[in-house]
Amino acid sequence: MSSYNRRLRRSVNNRWIGGVCGGLGAYLGIDPTAVRVGYVLLSILSIAFPGILVYIILWILIPDSGYD
Repeated sequence: MSSYNRRLRRSVNNRWIGGVCGGLGAYLGIDPTAVRVGYVLLSILSIAFPGILVYIILWILIPDSGYD
């Protein structure tokens, strides 16, 4: 995949809730589980509410990758 054609999309195949962390992992080229663990730790350290709010906003803003 060319770095010029790479777009941030929510994952359809690697999703738990909304596919945000799976999509971020694919975009950054790292394991989605590492993204999830990092996101949970960041959310806990920031007293959870901002992390949940950011996830919901990203869920709304990042388009779905579709099934193609």
